[in-house]
Amino acid sequence: METSKRVYFASDFHLGVDAKFTSKEREKQIVRWLEHISSDAEAIYLVGDLFDFWFEYKTVIPKGYSRLLGKLAELRDRGVPIYFFTGNHDMWMFRYFEEEMGIPIYRQPITRKIGGKTFFIGHGDGLGPGDHGYKFLKKIFANPICQWLFARLHPNFGMGMANFWSGKSRALYPEPPKFLGEDKEWLLSFSNDQLDKQPEVDFFIFGHRHLPIDYILKNKSSRYINLGEWLTFNSYAVFDGQELQLQFFENEEGLIFGNNPAQLENDV
Repeated sequence: METSKRVYFASDFHLGVDAKFTSKEREKQIVRWLEHISSDAEAIYLVGDLFDFWFEYKTVIPKGYSRLLGKLAELRDRGVPIYFFTGNHDMWMFRYFEEEMGIPIYRQPITRKIGGKTFFIGHGDGLGPGDHGYKFLKKIFANPICQWLFARLHPNFGMGMANFWSGKSRALYPEPPKFLGEDKEWLLSFSNDQLDKQPEVDFFIFGHRHLPIDYILKNKSSRYINLGEWLTFNSYAVFDGQELQLQFFENEEGLIFGNNPAQLENDV
């Protein structure tokens, strides 16, 4: 990494659903953030659930998001590497980002060296103990036959039905999530267990949980970082080649959960 450059990580924009702001207002906010970081971005990792629902037909993509797609295309044209990880809400992202903007798509977690540190990066859905119902559904949704069958539906009906069920699932959790403690946070448990297989990992970077979390793991040096979300927190992580921090964009009330004193002291 160049000493003046930074690597950025963000997830869970959930564009398409209104929250603290409308989806369109939040999209404009995300575009402002991308422009804000564009001058020193070595790379940008978008770690899943950018959209509350996404499905690519052969010649059709979901309506909207032109501001975000245009900004991503602009950043790629300026030479900024961008990496996209599918989440549980946009797992039906196929080749559009790759073919139109040169943004590679990752469907499984990856391990990558950045600035001399080892990062384990993935959205986080289906990892760790528990959540067996979702893990079963994920296998169904990832099945090519199921995807082919859904593609046979007219977009007006298929996307309308999917958006309806996406909203229903969100209505089951009306309150913001809370940190459950080391024993009950599945991605935290997964990160600790994964250290037995990959002790060299310095940072486990996930989304999905919707909480900004910075937690020092069992080896007392590696950290589990959850990127939070942009429905209320507007949280993201930035790595300058030496340190990694969770930060908040246009949000003076951001809150970080975990056990890292250095990060919690900087909590706003």
